[in-house]
Amino acid sequence: MMPVLVLLHLAGVIVWVGGMFFAHYCLRPVAAAQLQPAQRLPLLAGVLGRFFGAVEVAVGTILGSGFAMMLVVSFKNALLHWHVMMATGLVMAGVFVYIDAVLYRRLAAAVAAEDWPAGGAAMERIRKLVAFNLHLGIATILIATLGAYFGRGL
Repeated sequence: MMPVLVLLHLAGVIVWVGGMFFAHYCLRPVAAAQLQPAQRLPLLAGVLGRFFGAVEVAVGTILGSGFAMMLVVSFKNALLHWHVMMATGLVMAGVFVYIDAVLYRRLAAAVAAEDWPAGGAAMERIRKLVAFNLHLGIATILIATLGAYFGRGL
């Protein structure tokens, strides 16, 4: 049971954190440098719409498998770094829900209305929160890895 849960957990992390890295450090800077808002914002809204659908599945998989793994060992016996991962995962999920439910809808509405200043403002807020989540995700991966190698403390 545990190997399947770990596999599902890692697959979700790869999709989510890897996708944020690609979008933040590869796609967005090139789109910003080469495209005007009328081309850039519809592109980014389309890409994010597809990505966020995958992230919804990834977040559910990550949180579900993480919770299940903690149930397998029992919460009181789970290592400290597991509890830290659960906490950071819940924060990241909350940030994602806000991005997806509020900011992405603003971006999509602005793109549909061809309101490029409003779309740019929504995209900038999305960018900042994705950067926050990306760096929190990287920190969580470090905690998971180091916690696994350095024992019960963290």
